[in-house]
Amino acid sequence: MSIRLRLTFTVLMITALFFGFLHLFIPGFPYHFERLHVFLFNLCCGGTLILFYTEQREELSAKGMLFLVLAVCYAIFAFFHLYIPAMILSLILAGIVESIRIRRFSVFPTGFFTRDDVAAKFHQASLLCLSMGLVISCLVIWNNEYLKLVSMPKLQLDTFFLGFSFPVSLITMSLIFSLMENSSYKPFSLMKEIGFWNVNLGVIIFFLFIIFEKLLPQVLVTGILFLTVFMIFLLYRRLGKKLQQKNFLTSGMIFLLVTAVTGILYIFLQFTSDYSSIKYKWLMRIHAFAALYGWNLCGLSIICRYHDFPIRLHSTGIIMLHWITVLILAPFGIYYRPLAVIATICYMYIIYILLFSRGNTFRIMD
Repeated sequence: MSIRLRLTFTVLMITALFFGFLHLFIPGFPYHFERLHVFLFNLCCGGTLILFYTEQREELSAKGMLFLVLAVCYAIFAFFHLYIPAMILSLILAGIVESIRIRRFSVFPTGFFTRDDVAAKFHQASLLCLSMGLVISCLVIWNNEYLKLVSMPKLQLDTFFLGFSFPVSLITMSLIFSLMENSSYKPFSLMKEIGFWNVNLGVIIFFLFIIFEKLLPQVLVTGILFLTVFMIFLLYRRLGKKLQQKNFLTSGMIFLLVTAVTGILYIFLQFTSDYSSIKYKWLMRIHAFAALYGWNLCGLSIICRYHDFPIRLHSTGIIMLHWITVLILAPFGIYYRPLAVIATICYMYIIYILLFSRGNTFRIMD
């Protein structure tokens, strides 16, 4: 990946984080900065890098570049509540994703039901989820703003916009499984298949339970997802190839486990008599930052530098700074300007090291 393209993603990622803090500096602004906070990272950076990884080119293709430009426009339109152009762009973006998915895989995802490599299944699921998410967001906008046929408290635009994190999560899972050694031991193969179906069906079912506000089923599904992620974590520790990427992806999986624990805790807190969303907003901030800038960032940084590893960086030191930034500085920076500034500076340094450290010819891991 060229320096110019890496610089583009760096600017978008840093801007995305800063929009999460901008309400502290521009109080009373009539629009929600959180939409740009989510869109720029998950859809613009994440979606484009998924396409970049799929096409397997050294540079972003014309389709990939068009997706990036239109995704930024889509984010701006959605931010300013300009929903007609946003709806049109969402369908165009979905068409771009599907054209790339079909060329790489097939029209129908028949590979899900064959003995195809699990990494390839996660890869195609990521693309399919991205295109479906764009179409569904268009339908939700159409319903909420114009048709008004269905009215539900959780059937909100921002709820579905957060779903753009899922394709990034799936492509990171694809990376993890692609870096596992092949094993003739049948239980390992079975565990991989179980991991694929549990993650994909579990998240879809969990999302439905959120919309219909079914708390007890949410606890059950979240518990299954936690056990599934822990199983995949153990598989990766056992079968993962000894490459430098393993450090980052292992750290990413621990971030994912943190999101599962904080998610379960938040659901349990909703059963308490003194529950209020404002009271426990700090917990959801930790949950969101661990997902976006912890787990997802690990996967996206690997894609950006996919052909450059090993790279010159002190893995342990960067991982520690990453954890401090994501779990302490960023979540509490939402409330305090000084911490917001420190979190942004630390995040800029992390991105710089991850995306601009020069490649090397020796392995970092033992």
